[in-house]
Amino acid sequence: MKQGFDNDKYLKMQSEHIMERINQFDNKLYLEFGGKLLDDYHATRVLPGFKADSKLSMLMKLKDQAEIVLVVSSDDIEKNKIREDLGITYDNDVIRLIKEFQSRGLYVSSVVLTKYTNQRAANLFASRLEKMDINIYHHYLIPGYPNDVQTIVSDDGFGKNDFIITSRPLVVVTAPGPGSGKMSTCLSQLYHHNKRGLRAGYAKFETFPIWNLPLEHPVNLAYEAATADLNDINMIDPYHYSKYGISTVNYNRDIEIYPVLNAIFTEIYGNSPYASPTDMGVNMAGNCIIDDEVCREASKQEIIRRHYEAITGVAEGKREKSEVNKIDLLMSQLNLKPTDRSVVKPALEREEATGRPATAIELSDGTIVTGKTGDLLGPSAAALMNILKELAGIDHKIKVLSPESIAPIQELKIKYLGSKNPRLHTDEVLIALSATAADNEDAAKALSQLPKLKGAQVHSTVLLSSVDIQVFKRLECNVTYEPKTWNN
Repeated sequence: MKQGFDNDKYLKMQSEHIMERINQFDNKLYLEFGGKLLDDYHATRVLPGFKADSKLSMLMKLKDQAEIVLVVSSDDIEKNKIREDLGITYDNDVIRLIKEFQSRGLYVSSVVLTKYTNQRAANLFASRLEKMDINIYHHYLIPGYPNDVQTIVSDDGFGKNDFIITSRPLVVVTAPGPGSGKMSTCLSQLYHHNKRGLRAGYAKFETFPIWNLPLEHPVNLAYEAATADLNDINMIDPYHYSKYGISTVNYNRDIEIYPVLNAIFTEIYGNSPYASPTDMGVNMAGNCIIDDEVCREASKQEIIRRHYEAITGVAEGKREKSEVNKIDLLMSQLNLKPTDRSVVKPALEREEATGRPATAIELSDGTIVTGKTGDLLGPSAAALMNILKELAGIDHKIKVLSPESIAPIQELKIKYLGSKNPRLHTDEVLIALSATAADNEDAAKALSQLPKLKGAQVHSTVLLSSVDIQVFKRLECNVTYEPKTWNN
């Protein structure tokens, strides 16, 4: 796969820039981490060469200076809010993140329960954290937040919140999802430090939009497509342009909240350290693009994938039509159509030729293999088998899995598990390959090819089952599908 991004340069430049920002204040910086600190697959797709754990790797370079504070809304815990990409609740994601950070040798100092009103679920969660020796702090609802600056910056506002005890120069404030209260937590700490005679700093780390790329650059438009449900809009930062005469890109929520933040900074410090939302950021990703054309093309493909996510989400009743409309406008802006995704046309052509659903898979070298609906395998399972044969150099006429090896699995599905579809899904094909690999050299060779599917493109002509989606995700394939079903 062509690389458009220099990850090593990014890690070095980003860590150095954060250290510079720490030194602008009294050796204490609260760094709000937006987006995903772990598993940032959007960034890997639009910036080929960016590694999914790059932000975590960058922190590893600073681990002796850094500690992590996790923020979660007590309301989200009470409502059992779920991270859609992982399928787990926010409280369980906090536990997951703590364990992941600690396994890398990073110091997790505390968890802040925001919007705390003595919720029972939040208290039970706090008990779990205490058994893990994690410090717990509580932050409360502030009347008039974020606009009533006089109340916010007072003993009746931030003053009511617990002061979070920290010991290191860099405090990374992150959360399981948006709306958790990261910014408010940072600002509350600035207030408390200032009362104690220390001028702590605040900065924001958002990978997207990339501030020093053009407003209509596909990388930035791909961010708009990714956040269509939030109705985020990329904008030229008017405050930055007014101050410096330089066009930079930010998104509407940061620009809209800046006057309030500026007033809060002024109320706390007596003056504001930042002249614009762009000034608050520390992201260096735009300086590490080494092939702009590669990143442009990757971002266009991401927008098409987001189009399919949106239209299938509408078909499944999980998304709003407005998301489709917004993404389609972005596609029109870049003269894109769905068939510009290279696996779409082969899948549709195979379906038309067979009269049954089909799936296409493309490898990073451009090789495309399709799979049809058969008596033994569903189309995605068939495509998976075909691509593994291709990679292993096995003749496509050879049946790696015999009907005799598949029959017991079909019997289990129909006779004992109540399924009406005897065809094997992708997970069942992989289990069948594993079960026969010890005595079947071709099965063993096919299985050994699985790591080569990382980054592969997949398209199905029908809605995929949750099982097939999860298998492809675990193989780190990029999956899309048409918003229709087939019930035969």
